[in-house]
Amino acid sequence: MRSSSGEASNSGSASILERIFAAKRAELDALRTAAPLESIVEAARRAPPPRDFLAALRARRPAIIAEIKRASPSKGDILPNLDPTDVARDYQSAGAAAISILTDRHFKGSLEDLKVVRAAVHLPLLRKDFIFDPYQVYESRAAGADGVLLIAAMLKERDLGALYTLARRLGLQVLVEVHNEDELGFAERAGAEIVGINNRDLHSFTTDLALSERLLRNYNGGSLIVSESGIDTPVDIRRLHRAGARAFLVGESLLRGGEPRRRLGELCAALKDVDATAATD
Repeated sequence: MRSSSGEASNSGSASILERIFAAKRAELDALRTAAPLESIVEAARRAPPPRDFLAALRARRPAIIAEIKRASPSKGDILPNLDPTDVARDYQSAGAAAISILTDRHFKGSLEDLKVVRAAVHLPLLRKDFIFDPYQVYESRAAGADGVLLIAAMLKERDLGALYTLARRLGLQVLVEVHNEDELGFAERAGAEIVGINNRDLHSFTTDLALSERLLRNYNGGSLIVSESGIDTPVDIRRLHRAGARAFLVGESLLRGGEPRRRLGELCAALKDVDATAATD
């Protein structure tokens, strides 16, 4: 695998992201055999109109994207016997602006999770997966996604731009995920309206909230900034909001313990004093 800068990984052994990406390529080959691209394109054409993911994030302060995530490669199961429909309804009633659904099998997810949630709630849905091919963009639209994740760390800049353009043409919003200044530049050149700063390094899976602060210190672009990963408490969100983040993707801390509605409700209630006038998007 090559990074977004086109340089091979320097590690002596494959990182977690590299291993997942290799498995995703094989998985995509099997999908193409089972369902040719033409059939997926037609299914995407017939899908209901997308909900406005960006407008949903702009409408709330703070905007929380609550995530449905069954497991983690580094930590195992998060909420055993998770029912995505029940969790999505809990998130909706507790104040989420949108829902992210991890559909990758390495996290024990699937597109079926997205499909059943689409039928259960009215919030916009982000398909969170390792997307690197147009087939997956059409597949996302066909399954009912309103937005897709593009990870700069696993895409060359020209591929990121092409996938971004395709997604927008299909009516999908795009969350372009970055982890360093070079990737932030790629996102801006692609025209990204929503940029996610992942505080977790996908090569090592270490997490550091200070990453969002560092990347936002001199940021003067017009994208809506989402801080992702490692966010557990109102203190974390206030800290990241001061740095310039205007939406927050939260998952594991809501699900662990089995009370996602209560956890999200408490988080939203505790954040009513976040100063909306600081928003610049």
